[in-house]
Amino acid sequence: MMSFVRGLALVLAACVAVPAGATEPPVVEAPAGAVRGTMEDGLRVFLGLPFAQPPVGDRRWQPPAELPRWEGVRDGTRFGASCIQPVRRAPSIYADDVGPTSEDCLTLNVWAPERAEGAPVFVWIYGGALTSGASRLSMYDGAALARQGLVVVSINYRVGVLGYLAHPELSAESDERISGNYGLLDQIAALRWINRNIAAFGGDPAQVTIAGESAGALSVMYLMASPDARGLFQRAIAQSAYMLSTPELREARFGAPSAEAVGTWLQGQLEAGSLADLRATDAQTLTEAAVRAGYIPWGTIDGRVLPRQLVDIFDRGEQAPVPILAGFNEGEIRSLRVLLPPPPADAEAYESAIRAGYGDLADRFLGLYPSDRIEESMLATTRDAMYGWTAERLAARQTAIGQPGFLYLFDHGYPAADEAGLHAFHASELPYVFGTIRRTAPDWPQIPPTETEERLSRAMTGYWASFARTGRPSAAGQPDWRPYDDGQAYLHIAETPEARTDPLPGHYELHEEVVCRRRAGNVGWTWNVGVIAPPLPPRAPGCR
Repeated sequence: MMSFVRGLALVLAACVAVPAGATEPPVVEAPAGAVRGTMEDGLRVFLGLPFAQPPVGDRRWQPPAELPRWEGVRDGTRFGASCIQPVRRAPSIYADDVGPTSEDCLTLNVWAPERAEGAPVFVWIYGGALTSGASRLSMYDGAALARQGLVVVSINYRVGVLGYLAHPELSAESDERISGNYGLLDQIAALRWINRNIAAFGGDPAQVTIAGESAGALSVMYLMASPDARGLFQRAIAQSAYMLSTPELREARFGAPSAEAVGTWLQGQLEAGSLADLRATDAQTLTEAAVRAGYIPWGTIDGRVLPRQLVDIFDRGEQAPVPILAGFNEGEIRSLRVLLPPPPADAEAYESAIRAGYGDLADRFLGLYPSDRIEESMLATTRDAMYGWTAERLAARQTAIGQPGFLYLFDHGYPAADEAGLHAFHASELPYVFGTIRRTAPDWPQIPPTETEERLSRAMTGYWASFARTGRPSAAGQPDWRPYDDGQAYLHIAETPEARTDPLPGHYELHEEVVCRRRAGNVGWTWNVGVIAPPLPPRAPGCR
């Protein structure tokens, strides 16, 4: 009887009258249910499709639960609500309209060529420090990539305290005695939904590329490290990723308290008597209060979803064996100056701080980050320790397990950005990749309407799309992008792309040595560098 009702609903949907000359809305019958979308210049677009049960009420801080097949024809013409996040109050070039927010936010969006069949799938994971973000942002519109022959999917996932809180009571609730990582589990649930349903939209579930920038790229690394995500994707793109030390569930390590201890501390800060009290608190109120208390969301090393530190997983070759495209931006920190410590008074104070922190590596450090240009050296130090080192490490470690790695350095500037001191700033490559250089956030430095910018965007969209199709990036009329194992090859992307080797000679090697010794000495890494670096542990076996 139910199948008859579903069939009747589809027939009725197909018979709805449309104005003469109008394009009939596309209807897809997927395993998850039937959905009606819109046609946009040869693309079928479906928005706001739920991929898991709403994580509300008692499901707050629970892994996402599979959603039963919905009945009738679902309306897929509007974005779903964005996940609860802090209201942005200070001016920012990144501030954009995330629309309505809700705990009921686990939805995804699909852009597919009209006649797609067995097309490669590109899955976008937004950034935002695991604190904010939304799949609905105009800059993430998937149309330009879909016109390259891809089925493009963008997903929502829980962020902030609602997405990453670990707590002893939550661990006690779990059959596996673990907690945290709910936002990561949302991403895995979305990939499982894609695996089951994307063929109905013209995609190939055996050709999935996961891609993200900043916290989205951190998420890509988490997915590469997680056994739960194994086999759900075949290629990975990590833009401005950061492979930093990560809290462990019950053990204080690398100078950080355990994730459960942080959860207990936050409960005290919020004056909540129990987990039930935290669940009963309004989601927006809870989120804002956690930010004011100083809570910072991270993944949790729990022994199962994330079995061990990312650096260890990649060193042991236990990550997903897939091709990777990874890179960073020349001006990463120019728009993230909150990551910089106060500058020292003069060159003498700078050199003194570096010698105290880097010991026998201080001369190497000062050769790369000299004291005669303190501001530029500090910007470069944090950039390289967080983003440059991570990007090159990803390319090197995938190469080591027999997978191709493709490395880039985005060094493109344009008048509005350069005049604001934001040359090649963090995330500035995104509108070029998505072909949305006319659809950036309101305070984003305006990209000029010139053929130079359009040409660069076409090139980057082409490189990214071809990587999703074949595992090797190429673009019509552009230089060959050689794999990293060809003499530390990378693509330098300025006004035009250019093939080069060794993006920052000596920098990667220095930070690899620093991280190696800090790991051996139980000291955290990537963010506490330069003039605020703690004393470097002594040489350790296996370190250069």
